Amino acid sequence: MPVSRQETRIDAAAERGPRARTRRLMLATASRLMQAGVTPSVSEVAEAAGVSRATAYRYFPSQAALVQAVVGEGLGPILGWRSDSTDAVERIADLLDVAMPRIEAFEATFKAALKLSIEQWAQRHAGTLGTEPQFNRGRRVELLKNALAPLKCKLSEPEFERLVQALSLVFGVEVLIVLKDIWGLDSAETLSVAQWVARSLVEAAVRQGESGEDGEK
Repeated sequence: MPVSRQETRIDAAAERGPRARTRRLMLATASRLMQAGVTPSVSEVAEAAGVSRATAYRYFPSQAALVQAVVGEGLGPILGWRSDSTDAVERIADLLDVAMPRIEAFEATFKAALKLSIEQWAQRHAGTLGTEPQFNRGRRVELLKNALAPLKCKLSEPEFERLVQALSLVFGVEVLIVLKDIWGLDSAETLSVAQWVARSLVEAAVRQGESGEDGEK
């Protein structure tokens, strides 16, 4: 259904209105805290932003919702990644070229989100998570499946899923933890290793698909 000019003006005004400004303030405050290595609660962000707790919880009813929104802001252009290439190796390389510098720029934010995920896992297994919604991490799966789309017709469904799972190990902030924090590599070296592993995995999966090998022997 066509959108009227009046509706467009209303939407634009809403984006510039007090509610939008408050939401942006809270996201900016939460992002600043997470970039400093803190995984803030909604109350902590409200206090730092000078917003009442009641108002803050109307925008973000849980810590998980707040962190999810900040992570989405941090991912930014990665979520809109697209490629016209029909070559899966080129597409994966391009995705890593776009994603890894952005992930590194917001490294502290993503590590804070990872910390929340680990803490919730421990609380859930201890039965102490209560009613707090679970913080979900999984956008890399959709991105990787998009990048590997040209192989959907060349690999069986189990082969395709296994390749996405394998590439998930070299896409995300965990790569920085292993290659930068443990190995001491710089940004260029980290990207180079991730690119090499990704290319090797895709090429190996294609060879196995063409030969009919199981790959699990």
